[in-house]
Amino acid sequence: MKDYKVESLIYYSKLTTDTKHIVKSSKKEIQEKLDDYSKDGYKLTSTDATSFGSAVYIYLYFEKI
Repeated sequence: MKDYKVESLIYYSKLTTDTKHIVKSSKKEIQEKLDDYSKDGYKLTSTDATSFGSAVYIYLYFEKI
């Protein structure tokens, strides 16, 4: 039986001239989540992202056999 986990992360936009500030600031935290789940035997199977107002919601879907 497979085991599934969903991790959701929220990042807020700010006024800046750097259009990639969310990507730059989120990389470290996302990598930490990937490392933590892989240590427990999970693999990343899918991702999704949506925006609402000034927030970006990132969803990471993990699977473990």
